[in-house]
Amino acid sequence: MRLHRQIVVLLVAVCLLAVPLTSAPPPARPKLVVLLVVDQMSSFYTENYRGQWKAGLARLLKEGAWFQEAAYPYANTVTCVGHATISTGSFPSTHGIVGNAWFDRQANKNMGCTEDPSTPLIGYQAPAKGGNSAWRLQVPTFSDELRAQTTPAPRVVTMSIKDRTAIVLAGRQADAATWLSASEKTWVTSTTYTSTPVPFVERFTKASPVEAELPETWNLTLPASAYAFTDEGIGEHPLSGWTKTFPHPLKVGTTGSFAAWDESPFSDAYLGRMAEAAVDEYQLGRGAGIDLLAISFTALDLVGHDFGPRSFEVQDLLVRLDQTIGRLLAHLDERVGKDNYVVALSADHGVAPIPEQVKEAGEDAGRVLAVDVLRATEKSLATSLGTGTSAGRFSGTDIYLPPATLERLTADRPAIDAMLEAIRRVPGVAEAFWTPGLPGARQASDPIKRAAALNFFPGRTGDVMVIPKPNWSFTGSQPTMGGGGTTHGTPAAYDQRVPVVLMGAGIKPGQYKRAVTPADVTPTLAVLCGITMPRADGRRLAEALVTAPPK
Repeated sequence: MRLHRQIVVLLVAVCLLAVPLTSAPPPARPKLVVLLVVDQMSSFYTENYRGQWKAGLARLLKEGAWFQEAAYPYANTVTCVGHATISTGSFPSTHGIVGNAWFDRQANKNMGCTEDPSTPLIGYQAPAKGGNSAWRLQVPTFSDELRAQTTPAPRVVTMSIKDRTAIVLAGRQADAATWLSASEKTWVTSTTYTSTPVPFVERFTKASPVEAELPETWNLTLPASAYAFTDEGIGEHPLSGWTKTFPHPLKVGTTGSFAAWDESPFSDAYLGRMAEAAVDEYQLGRGAGIDLLAISFTALDLVGHDFGPRSFEVQDLLVRLDQTIGRLLAHLDERVGKDNYVVALSADHGVAPIPEQVKEAGEDAGRVLAVDVLRATEKSLATSLGTGTSAGRFSGTDIYLPPATLERLTADRPAIDAMLEAIRRVPGVAEAFWTPGLPGARQASDPIKRAAALNFFPGRTGDVMVIPKPNWSFTGSQPTMGGGGTTHGTPAAYDQRVPVVLMGAGIKPGQYKRAVTPADVTPTLAVLCGITMPRADGRRLAEALVTAPPK
């Protein structure tokens, strides 16, 4: 009897071994990661304009995992901060990039987020001034970790029109990190990446000079009836030499304008062609390792600032970008193979509606005068600490107090409270925070205070952070409703909400409604690539993975 039981147990075990596992094996690692960041691409666009898209953007939304409730959780929603958040998977309180620039107390001046005098620039068509690197990032980027944790070493190519976007996506090393200096009319890289011009970039930019496109004119792509809203919106602030309506010639004045080219679909298309050429030059996705191609398309940001989110210009630029991304994806299909690459699309921030347009609709809106904020601060400090007390300077959304003022104020809580209340009374101001008290508020129930806390980094954030009301934006000393286009950089939903889309190898298509942040993008890509992001605040988007790995 015992022998019979042993035989039965053995037969069951053999049968179990013969039965295939119910869960599929993990998908093969992608050969190429493609990271696309569209500067200022608000979720308002994916919700309202996607019917105009037929190519790349449309394909990503249809074939990809589209997270429709993605939003940044912090306050200063600007370009460098957003790109750093995407590339590191962490928030400003961790990665240390608190703005496009901030007041550097040691240097006693404003410093750009990638400004680095120790790493001179290399110009391809002309000498370039200054220096740039990612040295201010406090944590590694996805590119850095991919290089550190995989073999053979990945080939890394990043490109943009803006220096800070190409650099922050690249991190500390890249085979080619390229951007444009419009003021000096040359493509640029930095000695942080190479000691000599990169041959591929030198050949491509010589064979495809921007100057050849300057006689072009930006015309509407679709019939005017296909666009929402109007071609001449109140409060628009077009580039010098342009009007509020189409067409927009790149030839401004007597010559072609690099600034006009930057602020047009032609610059996005150029980056798309450069990316396709880089795929071929570096054989991206066809080697033994995992490569990275990262592109930041920045024309939308320039157009959005001048014409606003409800303009024909924004809609048409997105139609053209849809075509540019479509051509790039088709090229990747052919050269790399659909199953061998993964694409992530997101944005660094959204955009506010033009205040004049909101006010015309009968809602509260306007422009907060920075000079009024400083005057209110100084008046309060004079009452509390004595006349002649300086409020220092206003940079971004922050007030940086002089050391002597800060020392006296820190020991006087009633004076701090009086100053904050005086700032809150400035027209258009919603809130003001004494930033030394913010680190403990990262889990605060108040979403505005929590957003401010997630933007705080010691030694970089100012002493007071000022938050405007919804539909109000900061301006200098111009009239409150001066018609100066629009901006971003607040914790309002229109600035925080952006698309997050993943498509390709290892990704399960679908529309996902759960709240996520762009900081989740690179931790998810890291899972697909078999690496970790050790300092990430974001998490992997397991529901979008073909086989969700164990926690």
